[in-house]
Amino acid sequence: MSIMFTKAIVTRLQREIADIETKTINEKMKQEKAESKINQLQKDMKLSKTHSELNNKMARINKLNEEIKTAKRSQTDLSKQLSAKKASLKQHVDKEPKQVQ
Repeated sequence: MSIMFTKAIVTRLQREIADIETKTINEKMKQEKAESKINQLQKDMKLSKTHSELNNKMARINKLNEEIKTAKRSQTDLSKQLSAKKASLKQHVDKEPKQVQ
């Protein structure tokens, strides 16, 4: 492989790693926001006076729990992708000095 081709691969991998890290941060923020909303809803439930208010808040909590599960799954998938990309990057970076010799 030529040095330019390897550099292009390394640059692309670095860009993809940065993108995955950004997505991971966004998913973590979504999860934290949903957890915060659940905590607020749980506090509000104590003040609810009608059956329908409780049902609405319980439904919202269930929806937020699903969002949290989805965010966690996404974070797991992104973590796997990140590990693979970092391994690939390391492999290409290790090759680069050998080509210069």
